[in-house]
Order: sequence, then structure tokens, then C-alpha cells
Amino acid sequence: MKKTSYAKIFFLCLLSASLMAVGCAATPPVTSAVPPAESAQDWKFHDIVTVDFVKPHITFPKPDNVLLIDSRPKQAKYDKGHIPTAISIPDTHFDKMTHLLPADKNMLLIFYCEGPECKLSHKSAKKAEALGYTNVKVYMDGFPGWMKVPGHYAEVPVEFVMEQIDSKSVMTLVDSRPKQGKFDQGHIPTAISIPDTHFDKMTHLLPADKNQLLVFYCGGFDCKLSHKSAEKTIKLGYTQVKVFSAGYPAWLAAAPATADSSGKRAAEIKKGKLEGTMDIAQFDNLVKTSPSSMYLIDVRDPDEFAKANIKTSINIPVDKLEKQIGSLPVDKPIVFICGTGARSGESYYMMKDLRPAVKEVYYLEAEMKIKPDGSYTITAPK
Repeated sequence: MKKTSYAKIFFLCLLSASLMAVGCAATPPVTSAVPPAESAQDWKFHDIVTVDFVKPHITFPKPDNVLLIDSRPKQAKYDKGHIPTAISIPDTHFDKMTHLLPADKNMLLIFYCEGPECKLSHKSAKKAEALGYTNVKVYMDGFPGWMKVPGHYAEVPVEFVMEQIDSKSVMTLVDSRPKQGKFDQGHIPTAISIPDTHFDKMTHLLPADKNQLLVFYCGGFDCKLSHKSAEKTIKLGYTQVKVFSAGYPAWLAAAPATADSSGKRAAEIKKGKLEGTMDIAQFDNLVKTSPSSMYLIDVRDPDEFAKANIKTSINIPVDKLEKQIGSLPVDKPIVFICGTGARSGESYYMMKDLRPAVKEVYYLEAEMKIKPDGSYTITAPK
């Protein structure tokens, strides 16, 4: 009996082990839903550089063998401040802006965006490599990393300076060029003269509040004076220092202007093909970059205006305009708009009839569809 019992027990053990082995073989292996650690980094570009690599390439005049590219949105980020010498090619518009890349495919390209978690520069760098560029880098710490380094400052474009002046922001705009030879012959409205060569003797002209915005400019990208003054100002403890590197030449090119006694800019309007009309492209540019340079009067009915309007416009319906024409200010160009050009054209001729001495009056001859958020589309007449 003992032998039989032991044999049965041994047999049952073998059978159980066999069944377990079959069951294990039939069960599919367990896989993790979490990808390997390496794949989580696939979005990163393969050639990352630090600020120590970037800084020697930021010189004035701009170097001709390297291009620093800001991949962030232009209006939301680049226009508010960027690494000096960088150009704007937002990743979302990369395919439409490849003409800004150099013809030499071996030139050093350094892309950056908004810091270690920002993917835009990595995406753009990969696209550049796909186009055949052979010397592409990504400065992964980006603009925030640049600004963390003591002594560093941001560069701003002409759009930033225009916006600060138009909105009457608290800003000290400093012209670093010689006073008699340059400043006195013409300068950006609201600017004060502190020539870099006399900086140490004129620091009393700087604001007492060291957190106030300070913007320096001089004679363009090849001019070092504004950069020298900015560095000196940072050493004095000022915290909001920027440089408008494109300087006075860029101001004149972007917005030919005059200044009245109050310092307001009056845009020099480019005329359209028809009498009294304004160039559509310039209209669009001024609305986006310098809306305060003109009086924008929407002559549609109040209910149309209430549904959607350009935020800087005022509403005077065409059938109410005659009574208000005499009180319209004329220190800046007046531009009438509507939905099709019909009512705005009528307003223009009404203005010319009733106030013929006013020269700077225009209207937009185009189909304009305004959205509730203030954006719009313009279709030129055929």
C-alpha cells in the first residue's frame, strides 16, 4: 500500500507540473504600457548646446557664419524679447519661411525656444536637417536660460518699441548715438539722449526706479553703442533692460512718421489705387503693429459693430456721421471702414465735402469680415 500511495502521489505531482507548464506556455507574456525611457526623449534633437556655446556667436555686427533662430510664436514671444541677433522663424510657420534660412547648407544654425520642455526648436532643427543643413544645433535652455545668466539682456524689434509708445507705457527710451551729429538730426519720439561716450556723466537722467523698463537704441545692427550702454546700466542694478538693435534706421523704414508736440506718431499713409483709398497691406500692418497711429472709424450700424469689431476702432454709423464730422480730431490720419467699402467710401466723400481742409482722410475699399474676437479677413476688390 505504501508503494502504491507513493506512486500515485508521484504521478499526480508530475501531472500537475505538466499542466502548469502548458498553462504558462499558453499565457501571452505581460507587456508594459509604459514605453522605454529612451523613447520618451525621441522628440529631442540629437545635438544640444549650452549657453557657453551660444554666447561667443552673439556679436555686433552680426556674424555672417552663424544664424540664431527663435522658434517661438512671433507676436506672443519673440516681439516681447529675444536673444540678441536672433531672427524669428516660428516652428508653426517654418515651411513658409524657409527663404530666411541661408543658402549655405553648411552654415551653423542654432535653434531655441522657451526652455527645456519646449519642443518647437527641436522640431525646427529636424526640419532644417531634412532640408540638407549639416551644422544644426539646439540651445535647449532657450530664452529663459539666456535671461538667467547675470548681465544678459533681451533684444526687441521695432514692433515692441511702437507698441510701448502708442500705449504710453512707462518706458525710458534712450538714444545712445552722439547728440549733435545724430540725435539732434532726428530720433525716435519720446527718446532722450544719453550718448554712450558720455554715459558715466549722464546717469542722473536714468529713472530712479531700477525696475522701470529701459530700452536703448543707436544706428542699427552694426552699432555697438546701445549694447555697451545696456551692459553699463545692468551693472548699475537696473533689472528691465532691453536693446532695440535694429535702431533708428529700422524705425524710419517700418513707420515713416512725424511727431506732434505730444509725441504721438502720425502714420504716413500709402494710398490705394482709387481716390481716397488706403493701401490694404499697409492698413493690415498698422492695425497689427501700430493701431494708435490712425483714427479708425467703423461706419457700420451699431448692431453690426456690437457683434464684431476691431478693438481699436470707434463706431460712428454713416447716417450719424454728418453731425459729428466737425468734432473729429485731425492730428492723425482718419480711416473709415465698413463691410464692403460702400459706406466707408460715402463717409470719405462726406468728410471731403464738409471739411475740405482736412487732408489725411482715407477709406478701405475692400470686403472686410470681422470676427467677434477682433480678427478679420480682407478681400481686395477685383
